[in-house]
Amino acid sequence: MESIVYSQAGVTGKPWYRHRWPWLLMLGPLAVLIAGAYTGWLAYRQPDALVASDYYKQGKAINQDLSRERAAASLGLSLKLHYDPAQGVLHGQLLSYGQPIAGAARLRLIHPTKPERDLALDVRPEQNGEFSVPLPELERARWQLQMENEHRNWRLSGNWAWPKEQAIVIASQPML
Repeated sequence: MESIVYSQAGVTGKPWYRHRWPWLLMLGPLAVLIAGAYTGWLAYRQPDALVASDYYKQGKAINQDLSRERAAASLGLSLKLHYDPAQGVLHGQLLSYGQPIAGAARLRLIHPTKPERDLALDVRPEQNGEFSVPLPELERARWQLQMENEHRNWRLSGNWAWPKEQAIVIASQPML
């Protein structure tokens, strides 16, 4: 019978923690633990602003709010907007069946995720339906727009992907 002799070639006799390979192998799981802790911290510090505590009640209220959209459709309203970032001015025109409308109105620009960045602008279209309001630099986002008159009889709504869309036209849609 032959005896088998095992060689210890390559083993230096150092303890495991003195070798670099165990530490390199532990870097991956350690990076995952750090990234997970950071993600958990972000989730705790910045809760999702899209979730409303009374979402069911808000959903039921949508049907009641449609009366203002119906009123805008019966008036044939349309809104043209153009933002000039160089001057910091938002230009617009409010029309009813192609004819200008004058009178006070409120334009709301609603940020998609951060309510503290929402903007409410009071506009007063002139006799030709045109208006201009100063507007700070708009953040790159898909803004939701709502325009309503001072008596809150009608409302136009739409979305504006700034700066992809430099100008936008929102027209009321006939409702069933």
